[in-house]
Amino acid sequence: MVIRMRHTRAHTRNRRAHHALSAPAITTTEAGVPHLRHRATKDGHYRGRQVLDVVAQAEKKIAKAKKTSK
Repeated sequence: MVIRMRHTRAHTRNRRAHHALSAPAITTTEAGVPHLRHRATKDGHYRGRQVLDVVAQAEKKIAKAKKTSK
């Protein structure tokens, strides 16, 4: 099949001008721990507050693994 109306190189490149990758926005906490913006840190802090109990989640995961392995 032959292309009926071909796009010019300029038209194609203008469309692809928005395809560039951008670097992830990384921020640091008061303690100096880097993390992605709008996400909790690995220790469960978000905006200066403890929002996730990481230790409890790990214990729950281990208990569940023990229960299913029996």
